[in-house]
Amino acid sequence: MNDSSRLPIGLFDSGMGGLTVFKALAERLPGEDLLYLGDTARLPYGTKGRDTIIRYTLKAAQKLVDMGVKMLVIACNTATSAALVTLREHFAPLPVMGVVDPGAQAAAAASVNGHIVVVATEATIAGGAYQQAIARIRPDAFVTGRACTLFVPLAEEGWMNGPIVEGVARRYLADIFSLEGGRAPDARTPAPDTLLLGCTHFPLLQEALRNVVGPGVRIVDSAATTAQRVAEELRATNLLRQGDGPAHYSFLTTDNTARFARTGSLFLGRNLPDDQVSLVDL
Repeated sequence: MNDSSRLPIGLFDSGMGGLTVFKALAERLPGEDLLYLGDTARLPYGTKGRDTIIRYTLKAAQKLVDMGVKMLVIACNTATSAALVTLREHFAPLPVMGVVDPGAQAAAAASVNGHIVVVATEATIAGGAYQQAIARIRPDAFVTGRACTLFVPLAEEGWMNGPIVEGVARRYLADIFSLEGGRAPDARTPAPDTLLLGCTHFPLLQEALRNVVGPGVRIVDSAATTAQRVAEELRATNLLRQGDGPAHYSFLTTDNTARFARTGSLFLGRNLPDDQVSLVDL
């Protein structure tokens, strides 16, 4: 057994969205300790420039590495698209996993006709990370990207459904899904049959998105597929934790622990007590 297997898995995001990945990991690997950092003081990353995102991401990752982790999971699509290569180079040989490739794989497998809509932050869409990842997996796919900047603050506020959320979603997606007539605006391509949630905040809005795009569209997020990839990597590198002891979960935030606990409870689907969240400075 590798001695490092006793260390926790470190996850980080610009805020609470990465808790969707945390939840999936806890379900997939119930024996693993998890250490989560939400950089809420700098939220959102998605409207920042690439160099700024890389700088913030390096600081967050360094904090987790300094505390001792056996793997880094970038539980943020924006940070993954901008900084995955940089982090892998900087922290080698520590395994570093992002969420873009697992999400692209899940969407490519889910789509029947190959028309996939990716909703994400401005930085993720502009960087083309999902478009490129899906093209590598499924060259015949047609990918439409749409930056949905307001989805992040809605999720962070805990506004998951209702007329306001659905109204925002409809404003972003009406032209792509042709919600009036049910056809894509370009007659040469089929109507999209898959919606990929390219931001870890967005699964919280899934009910509202379902009400907008209708029952015929498959909605995919990267959390479960990322958890599967993490399990495979830990097994391949002999880093799976051994033993039957209970897993230990720790939560760090760079601003307002009470708010993190309150909103984080929505993402986790269970109560997160204030005293389980620690304030850190990057």
